[in-house]
Amino acid sequence: MVLIHIKRSDQEQFLFETTLEGEELSKYGPAKPLDKQGIDEYAEVPVDKGKHYCMDPTGRRTGNACDPEVAKVLLRTLDEASATASKVQAEKKIPLTRALLMEAVDNVRGAVMICYPMGLPEWDLVRMLLEDREEDVGASYGHERLDADSATLWFAAKQMAPDKPLSEYLGRHEKTKAVLKLQKKGAGAPGREPPVDQETQKAMMAWYYKKQEEQKKLAEDDDDTYTSAAWASNKSLKTKFAGISAVRLP
Repeated sequence: MVLIHIKRSDQEQFLFETTLEGEELSKYGPAKPLDKQGIDEYAEVPVDKGKHYCMDPTGRRTGNACDPEVAKVLLRTLDEASATASKVQAEKKIPLTRALLMEAVDNVRGAVMICYPMGLPEWDLVRMLLEDREEDVGASYGHERLDADSATLWFAAKQMAPDKPLSEYLGRHEKTKAVLKLQKKGAGAPGREPPVDQETQKAMMAWYYKKQEEQKKLAEDDDDTYTSAAWASNKSLKTKFAGISAVRLP
């Protein structure tokens, strides 16, 4: 089995774009139309407040949230979906598959339907993301997304051709792990991986700091009391052969 670890950066090892808007959805309800967005307490017309109303401080959502107990289901589902695409999975050497991602998205879609069975308005960002309407999401949420046409894979500072097999870059050894990086087409080569991992670097820094402190102590220690030590005596060899090296004056 060849295990491929795909990275774009240390934090963006896999992309998943529903969590933040999902949390706001659970707290403040569906989004308002663009022409009606604004903080409710400054609204010129009466605001429709439901049973679980909670004003959105940004003014982008209606404030009519779902039942708090049901909202917990949505938040838990969002946490599980984030964990599925988290960089922690790569650190645990758990491969990410398309099936796992689609299952996570389906779970979020189901949780949203439980919270808002009447559905979300077409201008709600959560609905846009779940329906994969990238052209409607806008630059603020879609600028980091990479599709097959705009993405390139890099290995060992070389761009990989999509029409060539992996064996041309990784060899034919089955038990191989390689770190590949995602990059936008035309953006140039991504940064190289550090020669050691973070834990090893911390251990090395601690070792060098300890050695540095030891050198400082040696430089500050100008005491000459060592001259009275037995190993520093220039007569130690003579007394040893005379058999009086262990004799001590009272």
